Amino acid sequence: MKSFLPLQQLMGVSRRAARPLCAIAASVTLVGLGGCAAESEDPTQAALGDGETEELRVMTTFMPITQFTKAVAGDRADVVQLLPLGVDPHDYQARPAEVQALGEADVLVKNGLEMEFFLDSLIANAENPDLLIIDTSEGVALLSNEETGGHHHHHDHDHDHGHDHDHDHGHSHDHDHDHDHDHGHSHDHDHDHDHDHGHSHDHGDGHHHHHHGEYNPHIWLDPQRAIQQVENIRDGLISADPDGEPEYTANAAAFIDQLRDLDEEISDALAPFAGGTFVVFHDFAPYFAERYNLETDFLVDVPASNPSPGDVQRIADQVAQTNLKTLLAEPQAGEDTFAALAGDLGVNVSIFSPMEIATRPEDLQPDAYLRMMRQNLANLKEAFGASAQSWWYLEVPELAVASH
Repeated sequence: MKSFLPLQQLMGVSRRAARPLCAIAASVTLVGLGGCAAESEDPTQAALGDGETEELRVMTTFMPITQFTKAVAGDRADVVQLLPLGVDPHDYQARPAEVQALGEADVLVKNGLEMEFFLDSLIANAENPDLLIIDTSEGVALLSNEETGGHHHHHDHDHDHGHDHDHDHGHSHDHDHDHDHDHGHSHDHDHDHDHDHGHSHDHGDGHHHHHHGEYNPHIWLDPQRAIQQVENIRDGLISADPDGEPEYTANAAAFIDQLRDLDEEISDALAPFAGGTFVVFHDFAPYFAERYNLETDFLVDVPASNPSPGDVQRIADQVAQTNLKTLLAEPQAGEDTFAALAGDLGVNVSIFSPMEIATRPEDLQPDAYLRMMRQNLANLKEAFGASAQSWWYLEVPELAVASH
């Protein structure tokens, strides 16, 4: 197994001893960030300023990546999410405390595929040359976003960054995937791979919102692809902490078993609806739809976008052609828009969560991923069954929160 030696170790300086140096470098960088928002009292980020821990310090980007990483790390590593509670990764802007925390981290775990468009500049400002970066999308079969008549058509591509960091830990895993899975498990350490191609657009509200790039990034909504993400996290943590291999391996195996059970449960439940179409608010569902032999359409590319008349007409046509009875909004987006559209079309509204935004600390735990996916399944089954329960979600906000 190849191990990755941080720069400080090569120079004879321990990683723990080097942390204060990283903090100093980060604090110098922060002088230029004084205009950022005041620091949050978010309990999920309480460990951001704690540089004294002897545990492996792992920073994750947003909710599903945090859930997966906590599942693998268990009690062996200190896992802290970069994004505060309630923050959409499409709109995130780094604050000084978060830049400094990244400067003190040992490992950064990300989804990849331009989902974390903000990382290139954040990593540069953190000035942490020994940071190990785990891109959980490596080896995952991807679906491209090709614009054709205002609608995305998806095509499979294998995602292999072509790096030669082979983490062969002697494990053998049979995943029964329909995807080519490159078990080279390359983890990029050069801080120059976040594919930020400038997909950020001003919507006139003073904020810049991320637009998806070449590939759809929502791979975590397919449990089979989520298994690959968990495996990538496992191998990356072993690279950072070889002594923890038995624990990381056992934890990952236990969670993967739960993901396989979830996948089987969803597959059996949705089999009667094979070939059916469901409509969501933004473009997050193609991997889920592909896995379970469904079709999906969406109103807008990203949650912050406003639908055009053409978008609205396309969904109206979809409803007419497929006899849809329910549109699927999100817990934090699309309710008002879909409520108005559904009223015009004579259909219902329910909730299907993209599982991007954590609103409570417990949302970041591994079992929350399983719970949220099962809630999505229940809502989707109701939608296919044309249940009238959907309007209840809009009138009972706490139920919508629980569904995410």
